[in-house]
Amino acid sequence: MASPYLSGMSQHFGIRIVTADKDKVVGEIDADERHLNAGGIVHGGAYMAFADEVGGHAAGLNLAPGMRTTTIESKTNFFRACRPGRLVAEAVPLHVGRRMIVVQTSILGPDGKRAALVTQTQLVLPREPANPPE
Repeated sequence: MASPYLSGMSQHFGIRIVTADKDKVVGEIDADERHLNAGGIVHGGAYMAFADEVGGHAAGLNLAPGMRTTTIESKTNFFRACRPGRLVAEAVPLHVGRRMIVVQTSILGPDGKRAALVTQTQLVLPREPANPPE
């Protein structure tokens, strides 16, 4: 399993990977004031960023060596508002192809009920060399 703490924005938001394999990735986030909108509920953008990170992780586990992905499309259905607390994301690949990977991520609120469903399409690309020739 990869490190439970990710870097950059994911680390700032407190996204943790709990379990990870090529069939399912589960992440957690403890929603606090960083994740809320003016009404005191979790911001829709926080759901989307959480799902993009966990779904991208799921796509990455299904890559051939030397390849990488980038999100080219993301669609979110919002079902219910969530107050601060622990949110869980469960990401499963729906399609793993040579050129595209489609992942569906369920966001569960602190009550365990589905708060959002995110479907994202990842384009599969060759990884660029770390030190490209000049």
